[in-house]
Amino acid sequence: MHEESIGAIVAMNDNESAAAVALFAQGAQYLEVGDDAGAEASFMQAVKLAPDFAEAYANLGLLLEKRCDTFAAESCYRRSIELAPTYSETHLNFGALLAGKKRFDEAEIAYLQAISLNPDAPAGWSNLGVLYACMKREDEAEQCYHTAMLLDDSYATARFNLSYLLLRQGRFEEGWLSLEARNWYAPLAAQLVCPRWQGEPLYGKSILIGCEAGHGDMIQFCRYAAVLKSQGAASITLICHPALKTLFAAVVEGVDRIVSLDEQIPSSGWDFWTPLLSIPYHCKTRLDTIPANIPYLYSEQSRIDEWAALLPKDGLRIGLVWKGSPQFENDADRSLPSLDVLAPLGVVAGVSYISLQKGAGEHEAMHPPEGLRLTHIGPQLRDFADTAAVVSNLDLVICVDTAVAHLAGALGKPCWVLLPDYKTDWRWMKDRTDSPWYPDTMRLFRQSATGDWDAVVSRVISDLEQLVQDRLNAPQAAA
Repeated sequence: MHEESIGAIVAMNDNESAAAVALFAQGAQYLEVGDDAGAEASFMQAVKLAPDFAEAYANLGLLLEKRCDTFAAESCYRRSIELAPTYSETHLNFGALLAGKKRFDEAEIAYLQAISLNPDAPAGWSNLGVLYACMKREDEAEQCYHTAMLLDDSYATARFNLSYLLLRQGRFEEGWLSLEARNWYAPLAAQLVCPRWQGEPLYGKSILIGCEAGHGDMIQFCRYAAVLKSQGAASITLICHPALKTLFAAVVEGVDRIVSLDEQIPSSGWDFWTPLLSIPYHCKTRLDTIPANIPYLYSEQSRIDEWAALLPKDGLRIGLVWKGSPQFENDADRSLPSLDVLAPLGVVAGVSYISLQKGAGEHEAMHPPEGLRLTHIGPQLRDFADTAAVVSNLDLVICVDTAVAHLAGALGKPCWVLLPDYKTDWRWMKDRTDSPWYPDTMRLFRQSATGDWDAVVSRVISDLEQLVQDRLNAPQAAA
């Protein structure tokens, strides 16, 4: 789901000094060419010359928010609203800032004010819908999205936001259709000359599957290559991220050729092309028809053997991932603040932990919390093919909502996923403790309150101790 800021206010107050107006115009020009620093300096000078320049304060607030100086941004928005309370755009941008800071009640007031000033603008209704979805007022959120689309049926943001709500609820027929409003694949679409697949028969045809979204999305949905092959596709080419190419080239069923994003992609050569996440829509995937033949990814035995020699030999071997990519929209909530949150896992006897962390947080594994027996192998993991080989050697993976969760699920490896209460990703659905995408392998441990990871870890410890006990008792029971 995405909240939207309207952007800069371009109107100029005729009462301001000529110099301030000239600086405002210069700032607007800088914004057009993407020079945020120049724009910020211009608007800053404008408000110094004209302390009552509401539009300049509004634009300055937008720029300050963009570079994460939210305290100063809030001051600018408040000053702009004080000077010009009838600008709906300023209320909308201010609401987005407040929502980002989880000040939901204040954000609701700001959005409602924006809507009252401009009730025919779909952006206000769409943003209010996102806010209600975050507050778990889902019926109201859906009503807001529909209002936005009634005002402008081509308003893609509202339709895209609605898709997340519908998919989370398991309403796949409506959800996949609404997800078609996204435009992540626009650069690829612009360079291809072959037609986009719209569900036509594929028997004897070749098709290119485009890469979109993140590593986890590619791992989750690459299963659809086999679905298209079963429909008669003669040749399938899959574009993927560079870190996935080695893994995918070896084992993705149904794919004849893998092309990495860092390679040259021809503009033609296929009968059709399709974005990866459009395939469930055209294949009419429903909750009870998810193609979940687990496992559908495999690690090469030579890699598995190579990594087996480097891993602990005793106890239950459990992989840990505690952070995702900082670029992800909701990373501050889905990632753990630090590895220290998992320190209590050290009380569980008979367990050896292996860090699968790459990128953000990886350095923490070099000096783990006292009592957490952790093997650090992050620097040796070259790509997802290596991570898959390590996971294949493990008994369990415990991770936050990252690509490793999808990798473990696709490999058929037991995986416990720690999920935030705030903006839980749609694919984990509502209230479930399992995943229909990875049946019998995935367990979901959800926060009961935003930010409360301690209670989640406590439940994990309890279940982990039971798992260790069950393993210890298994030989006796068999005997």
